[in-house]
Amino acid sequence: MNEISRPRAPQKQTKDQASATKPRRTEMRVRPMGPILPPSNIQGNALMVVIAIMSFLACLTLGAVSMVRSTASSWESQISREITIQIKPQDGLDMDAALAKARDLALTFVGTKDGKIMDDAATARLLEPWLGTGLDLKELPVPRLVIITIDEDNPPDFAGMRALLRSEVPQAFLDDHRTWVDRLVSMAHTTVLIGTGVLVLVFTAMILTVIFATRGALSGNRHIVEVLHFVGAESGFVATEFQKHFLKISLKGSAAGGVLAALLFATANLWQSNSLATPESDQATALFGTFTIGFSGYLGILATMIVIALLTTLTARFTVMRTIDEIDLIRSDPARSDGLPSS
Repeated sequence: MNEISRPRAPQKQTKDQASATKPRRTEMRVRPMGPILPPSNIQGNALMVVIAIMSFLACLTLGAVSMVRSTASSWESQISREITIQIKPQDGLDMDAALAKARDLALTFVGTKDGKIMDDAATARLLEPWLGTGLDLKELPVPRLVIITIDEDNPPDFAGMRALLRSEVPQAFLDDHRTWVDRLVSMAHTTVLIGTGVLVLVFTAMILTVIFATRGALSGNRHIVEVLHFVGAESGFVATEFQKHFLKISLKGSAAGGVLAALLFATANLWQSNSLATPESDQATALFGTFTIGFSGYLGILATMIVIALLTTLTARFTVMRTIDEIDLIRSDPARSDGLPSS
């Protein structure tokens, strides 16, 4: 009789086999954090445009003031480097001998460097805009000029030179351009003062515009501040997030306005350099001087861009902190909400 088959004992699974048959859990992945504020919205774009416009106006005014200052300084330096001896024609006067004698007498003084007698051709070119071409100076009682270059740091004795010329060449008259220099310095200072006043007004308007535009953009995101604050986010964290957001906006806007102003000055300077001795360039140079703001002007434009960006960033931070204080004040005493500005 066959033996009755007994059920076999279940075999134990190894650890590896058990882990192989057991369903695996999906690997957990941390989702990247998205920005708290939307990267682009209507308020942010409007604020960027406002900052770009005010930055352009501020940089344009700053460059214009710098250009006027440098042009006036160049004019003053050119005039103060030279003096003029004018000899009036007279019957029986040997004009060439008188010009040479006046030049030699002037060069005997300490502080003079060089002397140049203006010939007939140079004198005719000076009178050409008023009297036309083809002038015969011998038929006209036209004074002749001697230009003396002097040392600006150690000028000669003008009173002694004037007295010596009067005694040796009675027809000579010394013009040291002091009257012109004084008038030019006064005009330059007045122009720079007016330009500085305009610059201050532009900066004041820019500051107020940026502040109100930033606060207006923040008012549209007040609900985000409230939600973050209610869920326990610290005030510094919320302010930092808004600060980063508005820093990016202000950097883009101020960079656009500043670069546009710098390109405008660079383009005007390039046009002026390539169109020398043309009526358009001569008129522009006579009215505005050279369109060169120099390294200091471009450095001022860069500083203006940085100031605008910092101003916008600080305004955003202070506005967020004030909003959080208002929220805490309302939570502590809801009756005070009527006295707070509505967002």
